[in-house]
Amino acid sequence: MSKTIKRLVIAAATVAALAGTAFAAITIMHHQGMNHGDHSPIQHASMKMGETVKVGDIELKGAWTRQTPPNARVGGGYVTITNTGEPADRLIGGSAEFAGRVEVHEMSVTDGVMKMAELKNGLTIEPGQTVQLKPGSFHIMFMAMKETPKEGDTVSVTLTFANAGDAVVKMPEAAIGAGAP
Repeated sequence: MSKTIKRLVIAAATVAALAGTAFAAITIMHHQGMNHGDHSPIQHASMKMGETVKVGDIELKGAWTRQTPPNARVGGGYVTITNTGEPADRLIGGSAEFAGRVEVHEMSVTDGVMKMAELKNGLTIEPGQTVQLKPGSFHIMFMAMKETPKEGDTVSVTLTFANAGDAVVKMPEAAIGAGAP
């Protein structure tokens, strides 16, 4: 198979995995993932929903992510965010050692066409509101990934809020195409 076709298959599998389908599991070729070695920021842990983290008036629960196809350069992260305070706040981005950038995205389907776009101004969480970041909807996007975490790993991700500041969440890694653990 040519390099171009392999790249297209990996790209299609990545999009499918982010959309929450099992297509990725079917289309992945016999590649093996990266060897993380001792220098990796990825920790191995049993698969459990992420812990509850509070920063300012923001409460984060159930953070998780899922394994991407080998050589994928993007991945998705998910968490439930509650604003327990009075002023609105915005999730504006973040950082992770395994990714070049962490962005906030929205996925939607319009006239049968799936579209995904960065929320340039972030995601607003109104006072008293709970917003669930999940496959096929709002989500965290790991861009320019330097490593490919594996199922069973746990990754640390810093999420940045306009008012509350930074919150470090641990995200357990689910299988490719998995729904919430």
